[in-house]
Amino acid sequence: MSLGDRCRSLAAGLLVLLALQVALPAVSAELGKADRVLVLKSQRRLLLLRGDIVLKSYPIALGRHPKGPKRRRGDGRTPEGDYIIDYRFTDTPYHLALHISYPNAADVARARARGVKPGDDILIHGMPERYGHHDPVRFFRDWTDGCIAVGNIAIEEIWDAVDDGTPIEIRP
Repeated sequence: MSLGDRCRSLAAGLLVLLALQVALPAVSAELGKADRVLVLKSQRRLLLLRGDIVLKSYPIALGRHPKGPKRRRGDGRTPEGDYIIDYRFTDTPYHLALHISYPNAADVARARARGVKPGDDILIHGMPERYGHHDPVRFFRDWTDGCIAVGNIAIEEIWDAVDDGTPIEIRP
């Protein structure tokens, strides 16, 4: 690759980061607490943030129909918008799970206007226990019913870094 090609590639990468308005990762040996979670659906990434610093980034799988926001129960889509992590599950088939406060008032109003139910029980969760204590480098397909799936090591780190009440933004 020529120097010009490398510069164009680097410039394109920086433009993507600027368009996403996401700080470059500053990885900490001690993860600590995140003050918000950012999910980038099109990038298939979940980021833990403290201020504008990315503490950690994880690959994710989404609902089986990932494009567009969730509009109704059973559509296989992952919501988009601003929510909070409102509680957690240890008794789940997916290792650990953090509940997202979907649907919010706007989601309920949209669904009501269409005469449908908005759905519920949207989670950030690990893999089924049979997959063991490891994380995929990336997910090769979206397979949830609308949840955000991460690896089992990842969900343990996220569980420890995120308190109930932490804001989560889910972007297209």
